[in-house]
Amino acid sequence: MRTSRTCAASSRRCVPATTRCAPSTASATSWSCDEPRKKNIPRDRLPPDRGHGVLRVQAAPGRPGAPLAGPTPVVAAAASKGEIDVIMNGLGTATPLRTVTVRSRVDGELQRVLFVEGQFVKQGQLLAEIDPRPFQVQLAQAEGQLVRDRALLENAHLDLERYRALYAQDSIAKQQVDTQASLVRQYEGAVQVDSSQIDNARLQLAYTSIAAPVNGRVGLRLVDPGNIVRAGDTNGLVVITQLQPVAVVFTVPQDSVPAVLKRMRSGETIPVEAWDREEKAMLAAGILASADNQVDPATGTVKLKAQYANDDGALFPNQFVNVRMKLDTLRDVIVIPSAAVQRGAQGLFVYLVGADKTVAQRPVKLGPAQDQNVAVTDGLAAGDLVVVDGMDRLRPGASVEVASARPEIKPPAEAKGSSKGAGKGQRRRAEGG
Repeated sequence: MRTSRTCAASSRRCVPATTRCAPSTASATSWSCDEPRKKNIPRDRLPPDRGHGVLRVQAAPGRPGAPLAGPTPVVAAAASKGEIDVIMNGLGTATPLRTVTVRSRVDGELQRVLFVEGQFVKQGQLLAEIDPRPFQVQLAQAEGQLVRDRALLENAHLDLERYRALYAQDSIAKQQVDTQASLVRQYEGAVQVDSSQIDNARLQLAYTSIAAPVNGRVGLRLVDPGNIVRAGDTNGLVVITQLQPVAVVFTVPQDSVPAVLKRMRSGETIPVEAWDREEKAMLAAGILASADNQVDPATGTVKLKAQYANDDGALFPNQFVNVRMKLDTLRDVIVIPSAAVQRGAQGLFVYLVGADKTVAQRPVKLGPAQDQNVAVTDGLAAGDLVVVDGMDRLRPGASVEVASARPEIKPPAEAKGSSKGAGKGQRRRAEGG
């Protein structure tokens, strides 16, 4: 088998084609031989191999003769002075101020239900009626007993007056007068008992009309008309929840409680916002109402309660919400985008862009964060330019090209002649086959 050889210029030596080519001088970075190999030509249509080929070698970056890399494109923002709120976040649950299960206080048949499920009712509004006829009968009996006892009492008073007159004439014994006086007192006691029985009968009759004990929204009806209800029923007729106003119970770490209590003792109003589950929309704005008196040992947190007017009904009982409580506002502090802060082995730092368009790592100490910004308590000054995007390709001292925003990457447009070229290539391959 014949071994083909590649011949180059006089400054280069010839080596077998199976041997790796090497330049004869250290300064040479590429070379070629006589016959360059054409692209996009099928193998079966290539000219006969004459023992010559093309080979171009590009020197690796960092080696002698390598091209220099360009600056790294980044997005930067200037640190500025501004205001930032000290926000304490928490997870909470909407809780009605009052939840009342409406029950019957007397036994009887439920005749009418006068509310609609889901309706807002006011305190004292009639909700249901129980058959009042048995209690009307009891009231009539108590009133009749009172009339009877009053008549007996009046007759006993008359007899006592007669006995006293006869005793004054020494016609009867003193014992008979004392006995009649005791009878009068018995009838007086009976009249008092009859009066209390009448009051009780009227009260039982009033209980047949069931009214709303609080303002709020009624839930689903638990008993239908026609059923016998009893005072001992555990389920009741309906549940009313007071939603205007409504409370939100949330927890905060025990280390944050002293700052909250200090603000509460000062008498200042602490605003508390309720946000939806994804923290994209604010549901309601209210104020902090109270704090619990003990720490939960299992979680190390303390419960706080905020109150909201909830006029639009955005908060619903047992609804999960994210709570943002504003404790204070810091003014004239250095503010940068949160995306500029990086974490390394030495702690938090940012990439600071210098006047010579090179970056350096600058350690920083952070304060409270709000939305997409964070306060810097140490490490930066107003006007310092920090990298907010593209820092994954940076190293200290790297050259950068600052852009105002991340460039939009668009897919390359397909060349008009590409499809035609492909078609010709396919036809050529088809003809060659």
